[in-house]
Amino acid sequence: MKHHHFLSTLMLLALLQFSTLNFQLSTCNAAVITDSLQSSVLGVTKYYNVYLPPSFQRNPQAHYPVLFLLHGLTDNHRAWLEKGQMDRVLDELIGSGEIPQMVVIMPNAGDSDTRRIWNGYFNMPGWRYEDFFFQELLPTAEAKYRAGGSKEQRAIAGLSMGGGGSVGYAMAHPDLFAACYAMSAWLNGEKRDNVDANDKMGLLNNAVADHYPVTILERADEQQLNALRSLRWFIDCGDDDFLFDQNIEFYKALRMRRFNAQLRVRDGGHNWEYWHNALRLCLPFVSRAMGK
Repeated sequence: MKHHHFLSTLMLLALLQFSTLNFQLSTCNAAVITDSLQSSVLGVTKYYNVYLPPSFQRNPQAHYPVLFLLHGLTDNHRAWLEKGQMDRVLDELIGSGEIPQMVVIMPNAGDSDTRRIWNGYFNMPGWRYEDFFFQELLPTAEAKYRAGGSKEQRAIAGLSMGGGGSVGYAMAHPDLFAACYAMSAWLNGEKRDNVDANDKMGLLNNAVADHYPVTILERADEQQLNALRSLRWFIDCGDDDFLFDQNIEFYKALRMRRFNAQLRVRDGGHNWEYWHNALRLCLPFVSRAMGK
């Protein structure tokens, strides 16, 4: 009996070592790079980060599903890497086989200097970011990094301002995305009349208010609702988040109209600890949606 127990222990240790080695080999060539695009729409150079999966360099013929991952107010394209450690989560989930290899594109739609630099994913007077995203960034980045190319191979997610941006983009372009995962989403702003053309935060608030998804759902006809139902929706917001009520109202509006929507309310607030953990739900969710 002791001999059999010893052999079983050796086999278990060998299996664990093989699994560890396999995980290391499967993730050792993943990378996050910074790229740029000269935008004719915005008249500036826009940077973006790209997560390239382990086989990207080894297999130049491979094509990948793509996730567009949006940052929040006052952050930029580096936030998900530097603050959210998204590469570690992707490496772990790909290495364990929980998700397939994918490309993740993280655009830049903001800066900490909100007075002098634009923040926001929607078109505003003097700043046509949504046009830039769909006319320039999406097709250019997907072609360059062999990713996406169709609704079934494309998803969008984001946090706070980026959560609202992901919802707004999915609402406006349901033919382009298989899934939307909104984290702590900023979905409604305080609409003000006669906002000064130089008041970038005032214009951003108005743009967010104009894209309030509950209002969009209330005004949609059945054909529009059916198009929106073709996506899988996930709303994820902490119970201590100051945007909690907005997220719950949106989920209720989706559920009332028989959408394929999920809701998670976990312990937490509006912070990077919450969003880092949310990635562990987000990535398998969008992978399953794109896998369809």
